[in-house]
Amino acid sequence: MTIKSIQTLFSEAMQEIKTINADEALKMVEENNCNLIDIREGNELESTGKVENSVHIPRGKLEIYLDPNSALFQQGVLDQNKEMVLFCAGGVRSALAVKALKNMGYEKISHIEGGFGSISQSKFKIV
Repeated sequence: MTIKSIQTLFSEAMQEIKTINADEALKMVEENNCNLIDIREGNELESTGKVENSVHIPRGKLEIYLDPNSALFQQGVLDQNKEMVLFCAGGVRSALAVKALKNMGYEKISHIEGGFGSISQSKFKIV
């Protein structure tokens, strides 16, 4: 059995998932067409700031919180009818996370190319 490298996993995920840029994501947020989900760890948000209008769900808890019966859906924090747009610091974790959520059955799902790095260079507001 061959164990795949992170580069291989990332490369395979990129062939299967939808990738958008920060400007496309911002337009979706402004038009209220998506759930913007930050999957970075809490200490990353503390050191770099939070993206306005994003929901923080650490990568390790993503599948739990995106279960259709989770409190985030029940309380209206997330809207299952809108596209889930994920981002991490640089785009690797979010690409792998999108692939995992596709395996859960999500279809309207994408990630932001370049992650927080590209978001912070765009017109998104960091709070």
